[in-house]
Amino acid sequence: MPQIVARKDHAGCNVASRPRRTYHAIMDHQDEPALSLSHDGAERCAGAAAAALADIRRALAHLPPDQAGLRITGIEALRPLLAASGPIGAVAAASLGQHARAVRAILFDKTAATNWALGWHQDRTISVCERLDVAGFGPWTIKRGMPHVAPPFALLSRMVTLRVHLDDTPSTNAPLLIAPGSHRLGCVPVSDIDAAVQTCGIRACTALAGDIWIYATPILHASEAATRPVHRRVLQVDYAAEELPGGLRWLGV
Repeated sequence: MPQIVARKDHAGCNVASRPRRTYHAIMDHQDEPALSLSHDGAERCAGAAAAALADIRRALAHLPPDQAGLRITGIEALRPLLAASGPIGAVAAASLGQHARAVRAILFDKTAATNWALGWHQDRTISVCERLDVAGFGPWTIKRGMPHVAPPFALLSRMVTLRVHLDDTPSTNAPLLIAPGSHRLGCVPVSDIDAAVQTCGIRACTALAGDIWIYATPILHASEAATRPVHRRVLQVDYAAEELPGGLRWLGV
């Protein structure tokens, strides 16, 4: 049976544990216009990480497999790859400029044994080195021993998120679902998410190993359980190009 991963919104409210409708019929959208980061809030960078795949896999090889979402930090071998001058970081730098830096990373490993689903939501927290009470930042949580906080939403709107695909992700293997343009809606109340998704529509972010999807961090997104589950590893990395106020420091990668 698929595992259902519950999520909390920035106020601690439960987000729907799975997409409200079934999207198995979504195909690879080969006959639809390509999405763009500037217009839709998401864009596929085909093969952008292909040359670095072997290095990425080696850097992550020591991590436990079959994890719904493993937050990672302190992996030295990843840093040159994620830097603005590296093959992955360069994708973020093209949007944010050369001050872009990786501020959080999560490894998703969806398999037949961990075939989970995730409901529609916005990513609303960042990871920092330590808790400091700063106006506009809160509430606070601890995730895998790492302090996380909800920042002012304007900060999130200036960030981008990269999804580096280590395996092929066709429509049958639980591609990320996004609602194009929803990043422009601001902080969407949980009660309004379904209506926002209906208004914006849905696209499936299918990919080949070595592709990178870049999207605006606040975009509404979800994931279903795979209909034909096989290894689907994705390294998700948040990028920002600014320092935090009040002595707060990005935890980084």
